[in-house]
Amino acid sequence: MSTPVWEGRLRRTLVSETAEPVLVLAAGAAGTGKSHLVRRLAALPEAAHAEVRTWVCGEERAVPELAGDGPVLLLVDDLHRADAAEIGALRRLLERSRPPLATVLLYRPEELPRPGLPLGTPPVRYPRELLALEHRVAPWTAEQVQRVAATALGERCAPEAAERLHAQSGGVAQVVVDLLAVLREHDLPRYTAADVDSAGVPVRLAELALGRAASLPASQTAVVWAAAVLDEPATREELLTVAAGAVPRRPPGGDPAERAGRSRALDDALVAALDAAVLTEYPGRRYGLFVPLAARAVRRVLPGPVRRELHARAADVLVRRQPVPWTALAGHRREAGRIRAWLRAVEQAAALATGAGDHQRAITLLEQALASPDIPRDARAELAPLLADIAVNGLRSDQTVEVLSQIVEDESLPSVLRGAIRLDLGLLLCNQVGMGGTGWTELERAAAELRSERPGLAARAMSALAMPYWPGSSIDVHRAWLEGAAVAAEDSGDEVVRTAVRANRAGLAMSCGDPEGWDLLKSLPTDHPDPGIRRHAARGLCNAADSAVWLGHFEGAEDLLHEGLELSARSGAPYTEHTALGARLLLEWFTGRWTGLAERCEEFVAATADMPVISADARMVRGMLALSQGDWGASLSWLAGPDASSAEHAAAPLAAATSGALVRLALARQDVRAAAEESRSAWRKAAAKGVWVWAAELVPWAVEAVARAGDAEGARAMLEELSSGLAGVDAPSATAALGWGRAVLAEVAGDPLEAARRYREAAAVFARAPRPYAQALTAEGAARCTLAAVAASGRGAAERPGETSADAARAADELAGCATRFTGLGAVWDAARARAELRRHQPAREGRPPGRPAYGGLLSPREREVAELASAGLTNKEIAATLHLSPRTVEQHVARAMRKLGTPSRQELAERREPAGPEAAERMTGAPVGADGAE
Repeated sequence: MSTPVWEGRLRRTLVSETAEPVLVLAAGAAGTGKSHLVRRLAALPEAAHAEVRTWVCGEERAVPELAGDGPVLLLVDDLHRADAAEIGALRRLLERSRPPLATVLLYRPEELPRPGLPLGTPPVRYPRELLALEHRVAPWTAEQVQRVAATALGERCAPEAAERLHAQSGGVAQVVVDLLAVLREHDLPRYTAADVDSAGVPVRLAELALGRAASLPASQTAVVWAAAVLDEPATREELLTVAAGAVPRRPPGGDPAERAGRSRALDDALVAALDAAVLTEYPGRRYGLFVPLAARAVRRVLPGPVRRELHARAADVLVRRQPVPWTALAGHRREAGRIRAWLRAVEQAAALATGAGDHQRAITLLEQALASPDIPRDARAELAPLLADIAVNGLRSDQTVEVLSQIVEDESLPSVLRGAIRLDLGLLLCNQVGMGGTGWTELERAAAELRSERPGLAARAMSALAMPYWPGSSIDVHRAWLEGAAVAAEDSGDEVVRTAVRANRAGLAMSCGDPEGWDLLKSLPTDHPDPGIRRHAARGLCNAADSAVWLGHFEGAEDLLHEGLELSARSGAPYTEHTALGARLLLEWFTGRWTGLAERCEEFVAATADMPVISADARMVRGMLALSQGDWGASLSWLAGPDASSAEHAAAPLAAATSGALVRLALARQDVRAAAEESRSAWRKAAAKGVWVWAAELVPWAVEAVARAGDAEGARAMLEELSSGLAGVDAPSATAALGWGRAVLAEVAGDPLEAARRYREAAAVFARAPRPYAQALTAEGAARCTLAAVAASGRGAAERPGETSADAARAADELAGCATRFTGLGAVWDAARARAELRRHQPAREGRPPGRPAYGGLLSPREREVAELASAGLTNKEIAATLHLSPRTVEQHVARAMRKLGTPSRQELAERREPAGPEAAERMTGAPVGADGAE
């Protein structure tokens, strides 16, 4: 940021004894940071060699004497409080010529005795050589408030919270600081705009606002009250119209001269309020409180009857605006006690917000209305379906669920009305809240309540029950619900409902890997003029995109995501849009686009923290990334921590994939029993559901766990069941995973050549997908089994030494390539494991001197591997299992790494880096490093 002109000139004066004197008149409203400016100027490097004198007016201190002839920086604060003697002393000082004098006068322009004249009258006779400049200490911009909030609250400060801070404070620095101090006291996991609102009015601001208002005569405070009630900059006419509500009413008619007198009195009151700085002028010739938040402090002290009358007049003013600000109007009508009019305004505001795609705003308005004890029963019956319908397309709101749950139990409402509300409640519970079991029950009840009189709504309920993601029911049950939905949709004659059923038919087919699903998608009316139809088409595309990711059709998934996201945004379907964004994170995981993926997942989880269904994709991906990096504690937290979806409510494909990751984690920790138990439990759920394409991320790890637990027959039965379930299905990932599982079973059974062959077949499929991580894992398995076969075939090697030697060399190259691919992805743990496996089968490099290489103060390749895994949280035993070392050797490596890097703890090992040594290139490429000492 460049130095302001006035500051540059001030600095030059301080470094030259012959420079011309300079005067800076720095004006800033209360709380904008003038005192901070004083401290900053006093700390300038140029001020270190000058005489710095500060003077705060009104503190009964003598005017400072300026000694010597050298440079002087005189900082005068609170000039608006100066008495006649202080003003006189300053005028005399400035009227004398003193070359190396830099003077800064700071004041509140709104509190000057004579506006625009900080040094009073008559004008000061400034010397000819004095350069007089002005500076305005401006409020903070939105960007500055955001930076300060981020510093104070960290990543927990949501963007909308910073925006509300700026809006409420008007950018006044002291108000921002005071609000942040209150927010920090609450120590919330995430700070939102609602938290800023609940912070209240800082004491300094409240006392300043009320003090300025109290300085006015009682007859002139009505304009201030009106501005506080309007709570936004208003025109003179609007302000005076509302202010008239605080003046005692006269009989109708009246003397024209009397009315004109009252009008002049109100005008005079407005001028007085501006002079007292309790009101200020905003752009467009509008007037309001000097800080927006100050209006709350003023409203708080208004007598109830006066406040109610002012709100009534504010409502009468706003209803004449074009366009009508329905949200603000609703608030005034409610405060005025006009209940019916308030509810009409709420309905209008919600409709406008929905039309603009702001579903959350509409939901909030309707929630607040329905939660009020003042709302009549018949009005609740009218507004509740509107809230339910909007909420299904919006994001989660627990208050909406609570409100709707109470309404559907109201026996006085017609059964059909309760069924319609129950339908949306069920969708909310299933989609946004993540309570699939409870939501399923509500949907079943809704279908029964609606079928005879509202077949269209019944079809929507049955169509939702047809989606196979929810746990607990088999695919046959979902198909039966779909057929019932199709019949009900035809009975309804409603094209929107028919589209909803068509979208779910396509979704069901895609979920199961039915090739017909792609053709069904093409028939969705994505360009229909009806936004309701487009929203269902968008939902169908986004659901299909998610299914395509799980199937392994990544190119098709990319196209569907692009089209579905665009249509969702255009049609106003934020819930659908967020589900697609979660599927995109899953796609990036599978296709190896890992750069920045962990951060993207964490940001998505933070933004959807209260919606477990939407955030589940991001949580699982983040957990699997942590697993590949060796951060097993974080991996377990992301996959199965308290904030993760429970096994009872998780969507079926995510539940299977999460179980696969948990099984792999247990195997890595040598807990075969726990791995086998998780495998059998997850497999039973997959079998009960019957959508076998979703077992792709579970099968290789489940087969390994069950086989290693001694139940080879059970593992073989899993593979046979999966093979039968995939017959006639178009699911590349599941097909490759089946081959992977067969390779694992052959390896555990002691047939390394068969295992290597099947591993290579699976790796080839994953390479075409492309799935680089799965491809590297299966290629690693192929190389590992080949090397094991060569090592075990001593007799065979004697018969064909050249062939086995070539096999070993190719396998070693393949394993080194896997280590390189793992490193490129960021899979630290996998890379370390692959390099360790390579060292087991490859002798030390020829020509290397015997014994341990001398690395001096640098880490050896093995020490670096151990340090990376230790810093990720692995125990010595876990590192030993990964690198084929003894725990004692690992302990020694950790101790040496900590000593060389000067770290006091294992956790800090990853934060320290030693200078690059001659082995750096070898570490980066993952090439063979030979034996690292006798281990």
